[in-house]
Amino acid sequence: MSREKTKNERGLIADKIDNSEDSFLDKTLRPKAWKEYIGQKHIKDNLKILLGAAEERGHIPEHILFYGPPGLGKTTLAHLIAKETGRQMKATSGPAIEKIGDLASILTNLSPGDILFIDEIHRLNKMVEEILYPAMESGVLDIIIGKGPGARTIQLDLPSFTLIAATTRVALVSSPLRSRFSGGVFRLEFYSNKEIEEIVKRSSKLLKTELEKEALEEIAKRSRFTPRTANYFLKRCRDFAQVHKKKLDKETVQSALAMLSVDEIGLNISDRKFLEVLIKKFNGGPVGLKTISAALSEEEATIEEVMEPYLIQLGLLERTARGRLASKRAYEHMGFDLPKNLQNKLL
Repeated sequence: MSREKTKNERGLIADKIDNSEDSFLDKTLRPKAWKEYIGQKHIKDNLKILLGAAEERGHIPEHILFYGPPGLGKTTLAHLIAKETGRQMKATSGPAIEKIGDLASILTNLSPGDILFIDEIHRLNKMVEEILYPAMESGVLDIIIGKGPGARTIQLDLPSFTLIAATTRVALVSSPLRSRFSGGVFRLEFYSNKEIEEIVKRSSKLLKTELEKEALEEIAKRSRFTPRTANYFLKRCRDFAQVHKKKLDKETVQSALAMLSVDEIGLNISDRKFLEVLIKKFNGGPVGLKTISAALSEEEATIEEVMEPYLIQLGLLERTARGRLASKRAYEHMGFDLPKNLQNKLL
């Protein structure tokens, strides 16, 4: 009994350590000023104008929507705006706001000038979304009380607030909602390797981790042009070096990332399996998404939204009207000979 209790206690301690680590990274690595935020220069320049003009007029900033792939810094930008403007930020997500009452509770508890951050806003319930329109435009909340002929509408005045929203799938954000982001709709782009190197260098200093230049470049080139992935790799390489009592040089990083099954251009096991199936089973394509999904036993959405974007960006995969097609570079990277009947098509 005591041994079981000890195991449970250890589990609780481990959970606390994990949560503490995640919280530490989230707070410590997040930029605290514009000069610390690397990349996305066009967005930063626009935001500085927007926020500066609002401050000079004594107005709250207008509503803003950020969109782009996961891990590029949408949430970080929201936190940075709150910090730069000295405003309080309350954060939630689209799926968390299930009922109109949930939204009403959040909005009525805001203080004047607060920032409300809604992540994954494309997953907001449509009924809730319609209640959000007058709140964004006129600062009022329309609540219907009762049903049938006796139903009546109550209009509540809301404190002035700024809505900052983020989404990974902007096409699923309805046009009426998108048009109400009068401050701007900004797309976050993938980072260059140089920008990723700067981010990893800054993170390593904050984590008090010594990282050689070649090791820094190795992490950057495998990070899929994404800061979140780069910071994750930095953590795992730091752990590997600590356990094996090694310095963080290029060889250590290569060994650590090999354990994670990440190759020299950032492909993981799933990516390589995708290309291998496409080349070996379907002669490089073209093949439809449903067929690939069945062959990999993966959901279509996972293939389309998680695997394919990076493969396409590296030029390893083509999406054609007839289906997915492996490129010449994919054959070379996977170590397969290019079939003669495809050489002319893919060269």
